[in-house]
Amino acid sequence: MRDIVLKKNPNMISRLIDDEVVLLPIFNSSKDANYIYTLNKSASVVWELINGKRSLKKIKEELLKEFDATDKQIDVQIAALFKDLKEIKAIK
Repeated sequence: MRDIVLKKNPNMISRLIDDEVVLLPIFNSSKDANYIYTLNKSASVVWELINGKRSLKKIKEELLKEFDATDKQIDVQIAALFKDLKEIKAIK
């Protein structure tokens, strides 16, 4: 896992509800606001770890402590999540 550092898009509002994070993009008008995103518990943990300072390597280390998963499982899950977060422009 490389030492890439990701930042949250400041135009994405997030709220923790129970064990899930809800993401809502900020729009210019309410007509444009036609979707929200929900992150499950593990994805919510990752979202909270993204702070513009922590590297992907450090995020992975935290996940390995938090969850009962192998290196490879974490790599696959992180790659899929970051792909999705980039696609919706939640991270930079």
